[in-house]
Amino acid sequence: MREINLIVIHCSGTRTDKPFTERDLERSHRLRGFNGTGYHYYIRRDGSIKTTRPVERVGAHAKNYNAHSIGVCYEGGLNAQGKPTDTRTQWQRSSLRALIRTLQQDFPGCKVTGHRDLSPDLNGNGVIESHEWLKQCPCFNVAKEFSEENPG
Repeated sequence: MREINLIVIHCSGTRTDKPFTERDLERSHRLRGFNGTGYHYYIRRDGSIKTTRPVERVGAHAKNYNAHSIGVCYEGGLNAQGKPTDTRTQWQRSSLRALIRTLQQDFPGCKVTGHRDLSPDLNGNGVIESHEWLKQCPCFNVAKEFSEENPG
């Protein structure tokens, strides 16, 4: 088994008014040249958690961080007008919290972060600020939401 020390949360970057199934996600990633879905878990709007890549397999979701991380993605992230927004349903929020707790039990000491928080610290102040984000993904403040699971 590979060493896991990071859980990276993503959004699919899809609009709330259009469903985006795990099959759509797989197709999208294959069209981008991946050998399947790059995330390990996908959470649909109804809260169902889909295993989309075995955890034992290195993901394709966060450049330079894939070797030791698990990628978790929720369906959505864009409002009906296509603007980045936290579109998670109550079921997605609940499922995401349960999944993160389970993964942290399976991989003790894992840090939880959002994809955007892996952007480079351009001004070197030790904080990834919103003007430094390469992407909006996952469209919510992961550190704040998971502070009890992610101490420090």
